[in-house]
Amino acid sequence: MARVQIPVDLRNPGQVFACLGFMEAAEVLCGPCEGAFAYDAGKTDTFFEIAVTGEENPVEATLRFLGSASVEAIAPSNSDASMSAERWNVATRRLASPSYPFACPDSPATLAVALIDNRGTRISIEHWGDSSQAGRDNMKFWAGAGGYPGAALARDALALLQNAGPKPLTSAANDPFSVQLPQSSSFRFDWRRDYVPLDVGFSPNEHGNVVMMGFPLVEILAAIGLQHARPERPDRRDKLTYRYGVSNAMLPTSFVRAVLGCQSMNFPMRTFRMRLGWPGQEGQARCIIDTREEAVT
Repeated sequence: MARVQIPVDLRNPGQVFACLGFMEAAEVLCGPCEGAFAYDAGKTDTFFEIAVTGEENPVEATLRFLGSASVEAIAPSNSDASMSAERWNVATRRLASPSYPFACPDSPATLAVALIDNRGTRISIEHWGDSSQAGRDNMKFWAGAGGYPGAALARDALALLQNAGPKPLTSAANDPFSVQLPQSSSFRFDWRRDYVPLDVGFSPNEHGNVVMMGFPLVEILAAIGLQHARPERPDRRDKLTYRYGVSNAMLPTSFVRAVLGCQSMNFPMRTFRMRLGWPGQEGQARCIIDTREEAVT
């Protein structure tokens, strides 16, 4: 059995989602796995422990996968030619069958995505196509100009990781969430690069000498982590408040998903409330501006 630990900040929702992203990827690449947040009471800077039944290090296996992966947008079989991410230079495959993971999207912005490595292994990202009518919040925080799609954001994040020198993925296994690179746009899961201009007093976009540093590895892993789990949105009318949970019990992936959504199953659990804001026009992009612990159970 391979068992590894990586540092995680429990008050950074993107890092918590990314821990589940490592588990989701490990389920595909290494087989069944378990995970736990090895926290001490009251501390939020801690470690995430992940174990798989095989001998392959699940963190290293995931980083190798991302190192050779490409992005493919998936279009519904009955959609027209405009339902494609190819105008953003992302390959688009149209399904042969009528089945699709969610209702046919209104635009290419929320097309389902597959990450595919050089061996043909596939890991899906589909959460942003869910609808509240189906009972699952889509956790879509970005609102790119010109309908910039999730497929292109995923492609951009992978390109940063694969093309930066020295290669960040080759040395990231011990502390993957610290990988930092210049990043102009993201899924807005890691709040270390986000801001609300009215709160900070200026907009970096208006200053050419300001380079925004992002965390593309956290972003792509967080997107993978939301494939089968969601934080809780306590009030369906409130788009700016979410809750998520973590446990220090060693749990299989299916249970870690449930705990993330604050489902109590008699395991030790800590819950956090994250507050979002509108960095631009209300009703468009959202960003995480604060996270606070609620309780220790």
